[in-house]
Amino acid sequence: MIVVGLTGGIGSGKTTVANFFVELGVPVYNSDKEAKKLMTSSKRVKKAIIELLGKQAYKNKKLNKKYISEQIFNDDTLLIKMNGIVHPAVQKDFLAWARKQKAPYVIQETALIFENTKQDFYDFIILVTAPIELRLERVMVRDGASKKEVMDRLKNQLDDEDKIPFSDYVLENTKLPKTKLKVEEIHNDLLNNS
Repeated sequence: MIVVGLTGGIGSGKTTVANFFVELGVPVYNSDKEAKKLMTSSKRVKKAIIELLGKQAYKNKKLNKKYISEQIFNDDTLLIKMNGIVHPAVQKDFLAWARKQKAPYVIQETALIFENTKQDFYDFIILVTAPIELRLERVMVRDGASKKEVMDRLKNQLDDEDKIPFSDYVLENTKLPKTKLKVEEIHNDLLNNS
């Protein structure tokens, strides 16, 4: 089975693109969503997060996302340690999920393929791009975040220009009909390669 990485900076529209693949019958694993689940369901992950960030990381047995973001996006050491807790758990969960799928290829939607030097894990990589101003606007609306909060997250991600040379497909996500057509093209190409 072919394993495809779907990546892109915050606000590029990875999930929108992933949903187009789902519409075509492709199994897609949303790493961000599954990470949040594991951060509350896995006792081992939860314990490690509390040891790293304190009990305030959870509020009423739920993830205190605002507190965690404030801690890790302003401290590179904490961010690296947090990623060291969450990413291996997500990868293990993804592999178990992928083994159960019955499809020519599966997609793992994940933001930090290149930042975590995981590009060799994938057979193909799809990079979703969009102009920075559009990305900022999308995230501010989606998360109710300030421009500064979004910029704090952006500074932990590589620029698209650094990712393009290592991506098999680059999909600019600015106009949805065009994006959908490009997804269909990539899908057909991946089927031909499987």
